[in-house]
Amino acid sequence: MIENNIFKALADPTRRTIFEKLATAPRMNASTLRTGMEISQPAMSQHLAVLRQAKLIREDRQGRFVYYEVDPEGFGVIAQWVAKYRTYWPERIDALKATLKDMDQ
Repeated sequence: MIENNIFKALADPTRRTIFEKLATAPRMNASTLRTGMEISQPAMSQHLAVLRQAKLIREDRQGRFVYYEVDPEGFGVIAQWVAKYRTYWPERIDALKATLKDMDQ
């Protein structure tokens, strides 16, 4: 199940940071992604490999340079998974409101 790979990949805070950086920029190389992070180049490569295997990011090779960007396929899987559970939120929020109201009285 691809969702398992996605959530395993995003369970690591460093990989979440990398994914978030890529989600806010058109594309970046590994050196740019490392900016502001205390992480070695080999560790960055391993994190990028896990994110690629989960189909959360993709790479674009241009000569000897490699650029990374969010892969819409993996991002779509996340959106679909969240959408399945979105229908439960309103009734749970209503139940929480009722409970909090009862607690106030």
